[in-house]
Amino acid sequence: MGKGIFDIDIYRLENGNHTFEFDFDSAFFRLFEDSVLESGAGTIIVELNKSPNLLSLAFSIKGEIELICDRSLDPFMYPVNETKEVRVKYGDHWEELSDDLLLVPANTQKIDVGQFVYEFLSLAMPMKKLHPRYHDEEDEEIIYSSSEEEEGLSDNTTDPRWNELKKLKKKR
Repeated sequence: MGKGIFDIDIYRLENGNHTFEFDFDSAFFRLFEDSVLESGAGTIIVELNKSPNLLSLAFSIKGEIELICDRSLDPFMYPVNETKEVRVKYGDHWEELSDDLLLVPANTQKIDVGQFVYEFLSLAMPMKKLHPRYHDEEDEEIIYSSSEEEEGLSDNTTDPRWNELKKLKKKR
């Protein structure tokens, strides 16, 4: 990733608790190819607990990311306040065992927490991206009409073509 900006040197750390603080901005998102996020800023605090066989990383991410409104295509800043945890076990190879458990070789020198932060921010994006000015309208009921109703047909009226087909079926 980005030249060690978000690296934590775990090899030289003593067992116990350690705190690291990082800042992110728009340059952070450019470190990732084909990033769905392009702009934002905030702070990342990583509480690392090191033991002989396990690392526990607790992430606290506060800031905002720029999103594009699905309705108006206007950019807006979306607040982010995420807390996540990742555990890292020592083994003989690299492997992601689950979303929050990573296996790394025992001789690993550094952990790049930038990838974790990028994934957490990507997952923090809402499915429906609405500019804050539309949040009051979000609960309003939208009523659709079809051209059939406009022509005078209702759900109770059967299309006459179906009646003709039913007659053919009865003749057999």
